[in-house]
This record gives sequence, C-alpha cells and structure tokens, in this order.
Amino acid sequence: MSPDPLSETLFALADPTRRAILARLSTGEATVNELAEPFAMSLPAVSKHLKVLERAKLISRSRTAQWRPCRLEPEPLMAVDGWLGDYRKLWEHRLDRLEEYLATMQSNIEDTGEKS
Repeated sequence: MSPDPLSETLFALADPTRRAILARLSTGEATVNELAEPFAMSLPAVSKHLKVLERAKLISRSRTAQWRPCRLEPEPLMAVDGWLGDYRKLWEHRLDRLEEYLATMQSNIEDTGEKS
C-alpha cells in the first residue's frame, strides 16, 4: 500500500536538504549539478533526494538535448497549505477567544481598581 499524496509530500518536506532544494527551485529550473553545488554530498546522494521529491510530485524533470532541468511543481504544496488551513482557522479562533477573555479580565481588574 503506497502512502497518500499528503503523507508523501510531508515526508519529502521533513528533510532540510530537500527543503533547500525546493527553495532553490523556487527561483527557477536547475540541473542536478547546480542543485548539488551547495551541499557537501555526492551526486548520487542528491539524486536520492530528488527521487523522493519526484515521488511526492514536488518536482519534475524534463530533457532538452543534454540539459535535464528540474522544476518545482507547486500543486502538492498547495494541498499541504489547504490541510494546514483548517488547523490555522481552529487556532485563530481559539486565539481570538483567548484575546476576548483576557480583555474581559483586564477590564474587570481595571473596574475593581477604580472602585477601591
């Protein structure tokens, strides 16, 4: 049984090297050699990271003669953003309620202080 797409994406994003590769690709296409440049690792190691990113559909590779650029594919990131959005709404609602509660408490303290 293969993991669901969201799990594949989150697994791929769990590694800082893969996140750095995605950050680099956010500025435009790059070859494997260009992507490997800032890392102190072998090309086969970088290729393994790229395969994980490809499996998660976060990148795609094309071929133009000898040039094989990698390209960022944003759709899986949008799915993660949508998934996180539900939790973002929940926490914003909770924080709004906390803010209201604290404002009420502050108001009560000020009212009590004025009457003394």
